[in-house]
This record gives sequence, C-alpha cells and structure tokens, in this order.
Amino acid sequence: MLKLENLGCGYGAVEAVHDVSFDVPSGSIFALLGPNGAGKTSTIMAIMGHVDIHGGRILLEGEDITRRRAVDRVGLGIALVPEGRQLFSDLTVDENLTVGGYARPSARDAAKRERVFGYFPRLAERRSQLAGSLSGGEQQMLAIGRALMAEPRLLLVDELSLGLMPKMVDLCLDTLTQLRREGLTVVLVEQNTARALDVADRVCVMSSGMLIYQGTAAEAKAAGSMFATFLGMNEPAQP
Repeated sequence: MLKLENLGCGYGAVEAVHDVSFDVPSGSIFALLGPNGAGKTSTIMAIMGHVDIHGGRILLEGEDITRRRAVDRVGLGIALVPEGRQLFSDLTVDENLTVGGYARPSARDAAKRERVFGYFPRLAERRSQLAGSLSGGEQQMLAIGRALMAEPRLLLVDELSLGLMPKMVDLCLDTLTQLRREGLTVVLVEQNTARALDVADRVCVMSSGMLIYQGTAAEAKAAGSMFATFLGMNEPAQP
C-alpha cells in the first residue's frame, strides 16, 4: 500500500527525518514507535503532504505522490487523525463529520455517517453536541470518524492514546483492528508501546530522525530488553 524510499523531510532548511525507508503492506497495522522528537510525526506529516520533502520518494500503491498536494492525497485515499485531535470545537459532531467528507460525493454522507456511528455509538448520542464539549475519549472517536468520512484506503493515526483513559484507548485500538479486518491499512504512531505491539502487524522504531529497527510485532516482543533499549526504556515492553 505504502512505500517510503530514502525519505528526508523537515521544516524549511531543518531536516527532521533522514533517509527513512519502509513498506506498509495493504490491510495491515504498521506501528511507528520511538521517543519524543524521534521524527515520527514528521514522517506522518510527510506522507500526508504537510512538511517539506528534502529527498527520497513516497509511493502509494506504486504511484509516486512525493510532490502531490495534501488535498490531492485525500482524493487518492489517505486520511489523517492528527495528534491532539484538532477538531472544529465550535462545530457539532455532525458538522465535524460533514467536514471530514468534503472530498467525497455528499450523496454518500448519510451512509458514511451511519457507518461511523456503528463504530462509535456514543457519537450518535451526541451528534448535535459541540465537539469542544466532548470528553477526550469522545473527541478521539470523532477525530477517527471524521477521517473515515473521507473513505480512506490508508489511515494515518498520530498519538491515539495521548491523554486518554485506558478503556478509551482500548476502544479506539479495537476499532482500528476491526477496520484492518475490513481491509483498511493503518499507520499508527503510538506512545503506548505495549498496546501498539498488541494490535500491529509490523513495527518500526525511529530515533533522531532515523530508522533504527524494523520487524514484525512478534519479533519486537521476542527482542525483549533489546527492543526496550531501542525505545529508551529501562524495562522491556510487556504485552
């Protein structure tokens, strides 16, 4: 589904990511892990088209999209759940979902909205409520739902568990697992390493803008203390 070839990207003249290469198989969850400042969000934003590309290529199902605009990438089937949700707080749940579907024919909005409510029934109960008045977990559900309104083939999720209660993290990750079973491909940046390993098929670890480890989630778990060292942890991640 997605292939990065020697990607370098950053902000103006500052390069945040250097020579990163990896493949994301179709219909998989791919976890991008690493300490704060490792370049994970910059990599996600490069795939979405929001940072400057300094070198290398980004391929979506073999098509070079390196220089495509972000809005064009949405049309090609990429959607983003950004760090911190970044909802339109003064719009309702329904209105945020409508915004998420702007790149697709509006005739399908009703069906897409019902699909989102199927994953997150709580949003249906709050559809007329302002997004800014929702709990953190409800806002994360809405951020995922808004992205799904774009009918993506590739979903980029940045720091899903940030600031959420464990049960809300589990609910959102379980939804991503269900979406994978339905054929969606997910790239997940996640600070909860243990839960990321539970749901991911493949894992990459970044540090200082470079890729320092990649393998299957099973291999990462088996690596134990070595994998923990890659993440700057004192103890190995537990499943």
